[in-house]
Amino acid sequence: MDSQTVMQELEDLGKERTKKIYISNGACEPLFGVATGAMKPIAKKIKINQRLAEDLYATGNYDAMYFAGIIADPNAMTESDYDRWMDEAYFYMLSDYVVAVTLSESDIAQEVADKWISSGDELRMSAGWSCYCWLLGNRQDIEFSESKISTMLDIVKKSIHGSPERTKSAMNNFLYTVGISYLPLHEKAVETAKEVGIVEVKRGKKKPSLLNAYESIQKEVDRGRLGFKRKYVRC
Repeated sequence: MDSQTVMQELEDLGKERTKKIYISNGACEPLFGVATGAMKPIAKKIKINQRLAEDLYATGNYDAMYFAGIIADPNAMTESDYDRWMDEAYFYMLSDYVVAVTLSESDIAQEVADKWISSGDELRMSAGWSCYCWLLGNRQDIEFSESKISTMLDIVKKSIHGSPERTKSAMNNFLYTVGISYLPLHEKAVETAKEVGIVEVKRGKKKPSLLNAYESIQKEVDRGRLGFKRKYVRC
């Protein structure tokens, strides 16, 4: 299947209501408004196809860029490839849910995410923290350095309230994810979340989001989800 065929199939699946929701979250034209679940049948036909993924990502069409992440081959991409994708990721739904997700299934995930976290760029930082959320929620605890994750918790405690808005959100999610999915530091994550308290994330003209990782962790613990790991990261 070539990119033109995929684009036509995506356009046929587009819904005006979904398009409006995406635009309200920061997506820009061109886009069709395809629900992510509606993409699965096409993805099943194509499976993994890095060349096609690159062609689709390069269109600048939000739906095509999202679909590119589903069919990409994470280990076929180099650090410069991920940086190139990040350069085109103009809002958080691309940086955190396409690029970071794809990166999380690669062998260079932590190495690249670490650089993004220290970059000073809002969406790169957001993608870096989000990548660790996807990693911690999927991979076994032994694949991570406890001292490194502990230091990252310290960084969150020290800098979250002064960070850019999208980065704040991803850092808060990191706190929550460590608290639920990384058992060696569950207690430290809970204490850190308690000290951090409510995190206010401004969202343009929308009402600010008030995030509370401590409460979110407690709710999941009460539901018996401590130690949760998802089987797959991508759709």
